[in-house]
Amino acid sequence: MTVRNLESLFQPRSIALIGEASDTDRRILRNLLSEPYQGPVMPVMAGIDSMGGVPVFPALERLPAVPDLAVITRPLEVVPGLITALGELGTRAVIVTRAVPRDYTQEQREELERTILEAARPHLVRVAGPGSSCISVPHRGLHASSLPITLASGKAALVTKSSAMAGAALRWCRENDSGLSHIIHIGAATDVDLGDSFDYLATDHRARAVIVYIERVRRARKFMSALRRLARMKPVIILKPPQVGEAEIDDFVYDAAFRRAGVVRVDDLEELFSAVEILDSSRVPGRDGPLAILGNSRSMGLLASNALRRYDSSPQQLSAESNEALQELARRNASSHNPLDMGVDADADAYDRALEILGKDRRISGILALKAPGASDDGEGVAEVVVRHAKRLRKPVLAAWDPSAGEAGLRRLAAAVPAFAYPEEAVRAYSRLLQYRRSQTLLMQTPPSLPEDFTPDYEQARLILSAALTAGRDQLNEYQTARLLSAYCIPCVETRRANDPEDAAAVAAELDQPVALKLMSPEVQLKSQAGGVVLDLGSPEAVRAEAEAMLARLHELRGDDVAVDGFAVQPMTRRDGAFELTLGVRPGGPFGPVLYFGHGGTETEAIADWACGLPPLNMHLAREIMQRTRIYGLLVDSGLRKPDLDAVALSLVKLSQLVIDFGAVQSLDINPLWATGRGVLALDAGVGIQPQRGDPADSLSIRPYPQELSERIELPDGQCLNLRPVLPEDAPQLNAMVERTPPEQVRMRFFQALKSLPQEMAARLTQIDFDREMALVITRDGIAGRAPLLGMVHISADPDLEQAEYDIMLDPSVAGMGLGPMLMHRIVDYARRRGIREIYGEVLRENEPMLKINQAMGFRIEPSSDDPGLMHVTLRLDGDGA
Repeated sequence: MTVRNLESLFQPRSIALIGEASDTDRRILRNLLSEPYQGPVMPVMAGIDSMGGVPVFPALERLPAVPDLAVITRPLEVVPGLITALGELGTRAVIVTRAVPRDYTQEQREELERTILEAARPHLVRVAGPGSSCISVPHRGLHASSLPITLASGKAALVTKSSAMAGAALRWCRENDSGLSHIIHIGAATDVDLGDSFDYLATDHRARAVIVYIERVRRARKFMSALRRLARMKPVIILKPPQVGEAEIDDFVYDAAFRRAGVVRVDDLEELFSAVEILDSSRVPGRDGPLAILGNSRSMGLLASNALRRYDSSPQQLSAESNEALQELARRNASSHNPLDMGVDADADAYDRALEILGKDRRISGILALKAPGASDDGEGVAEVVVRHAKRLRKPVLAAWDPSAGEAGLRRLAAAVPAFAYPEEAVRAYSRLLQYRRSQTLLMQTPPSLPEDFTPDYEQARLILSAALTAGRDQLNEYQTARLLSAYCIPCVETRRANDPEDAAAVAAELDQPVALKLMSPEVQLKSQAGGVVLDLGSPEAVRAEAEAMLARLHELRGDDVAVDGFAVQPMTRRDGAFELTLGVRPGGPFGPVLYFGHGGTETEAIADWACGLPPLNMHLAREIMQRTRIYGLLVDSGLRKPDLDAVALSLVKLSQLVIDFGAVQSLDINPLWATGRGVLALDAGVGIQPQRGDPADSLSIRPYPQELSERIELPDGQCLNLRPVLPEDAPQLNAMVERTPPEQVRMRFFQALKSLPQEMAARLTQIDFDREMALVITRDGIAGRAPLLGMVHISADPDLEQAEYDIMLDPSVAGMGLGPMLMHRIVDYARRRGIREIYGEVLRENEPMLKINQAMGFRIEPSSDDPGLMHVTLRLDGDGA
């Protein structure tokens, strides 16, 4: 993951076009010359002297200047050699326009990628493509494109892997008199990929939002880390069409990844572009709650209400106070005035009073104002009222305005409020605002690797999995599965192992109650189809007889040499009104393992009601997965049958910890999981396993909380404190530390006077992506969020892991106890292990204590070139540093 030399791709000072004088070359050259590009454009082609009025050079060595960027249209077999020659000249970016032929085998594609990267890597040349048809940056006058292009500078960037989508974006902009800040078509993404593009755009202020079209993801950890960083800084809207027959990964796994990344997913091209306008022009709902709908048309209100049920499941009931206040405005008596029909003759005064009432209702998350032609010819007045309330309210206000209700009013409205011709469009736009808020909430979650609610028996789980893998198994049997679940504190029905029919009868006698008998054989996946499951056996003799019959059937089906692990004997368990749920783990393709939850029982596949999420999970994330299923509404509103939903969510968290600890767990299916008010119980489960390769956390697309960095420290005065990575829950205590710190010391840390931390800053410092950042905190004993925080050191690395900027702050009560140097040494050691090459920081010249620490640790200290009051400190970690 790197942004190195991407400025040569998107901000080149000079360009070479290396081609064969083809029609494609002429189109690209025409585009390069169509804008006031501030730099030379130098075609390199044999056999001609000029093209498009521009001199043509016969070879690279005849160029009058070294090109920052080279656009290569020649055949792919000569591209690696050209990249080598360009790299030796000093070129740092290349666009390869030719796509990989469809008749290339996978081996040929991989060989082409390898040779291109081997040619580029020694010279740090960045390569877009093969098959990159458009790199366009209008405000730079850069249009390196083979597509017909007329593009104004806009506020959103487009990143796409599809040439057709780049062309569609250009057409959309032309037809809608709109623009884009960038079009980045990455093609085959051999080098510059989605993650690199996201990292570059995150810091480009011209791109206020980013829209993305993708079909699949290859490097999920890199993709998720870059996307999460980008989404923290600006809105991201993604269009990914489901792949018919997609073998790699189901679409709902992508949906879970997008939710976790904090982005908005849309359904079609039109919405891809319009969502940018909505997120830019409207406030985002501060909470889940009703969308209040009001207007002068009952039919438009009903259409809006119906659309809301399709797009969102938030409650529609207004507060009793709002209903009472709206009574005099309502056209008909109703128990709830949502949608509020004020009648065809509703004028600006009626809208004003209704918006005043709804604006005061804190439960309402947004307002939709509808306007149809009516008896009152007051369109401009109504528009003025809606705009005035939209500006003062802190919740989103949208409008659906029939154009025949007044063009002047519509123009006045659309200039300040998201306005639509149809109520369904307005509701869909509102649903995207709500989706954005929810996704941003998920983005800010950084779950701990080891939840405090349980302590797994790691060693027992390791022995179970190791024994099964050593035996060459790819599935755990019932007995092993029950022990694995028990090791992770997931309640399951008691399971005893019996070696043979006699042993099974003896176990049944010990249980002294009706039992279930299950045959355990690695060669039988569906035991019920082989007659390997019998329920409700009431006596030891019946158990013995059924066990002998099972063996006979198995030998008849598979022969006498079939492997048998024995039998699982389980006491029959009463359901007592329990809900049947399912949860587990399944492969998520490049995203690694994913957790799922849904409606369980024998009809699971037919009902198809489930949702999934990416590990690591915490309780909040687990509940969010559950809330996306239909059965969740039944679980919440089940009266006396209401199950313990915290126990269900905690089971998901436990499974999340299991896959973090053991990459050998490829799949795990609990079905049914009985859920009652007393807790949960796993009745049946299956576990698929595979040999573990490397650190299990490496297979996750989101790096989990690094619990291994936690330790107990003792101060010289005997105090014992906790040193650990930061948690989101630490934000209130971080703010409390700032509030009790003298203003001058706060200024030393933040370079500005702060009495308390703004919420966004506190979130940014405590809700971090551990793949790129690290923050260590010192706390007293207690629960995170309540235990006082006494110090914090933070580093944020660039995507290359070349450099990381540090900052540090200590509580005044521990000044002079050596915590500052200790924190600095810990973070430097961590950075060195991560492969970061340099740590740097900006320190106020008057901050002598910090400068003394820097000097003692071997930092190079020199005045900042930008500010004489700052000292720039650097420490190299790839040499003989501290």
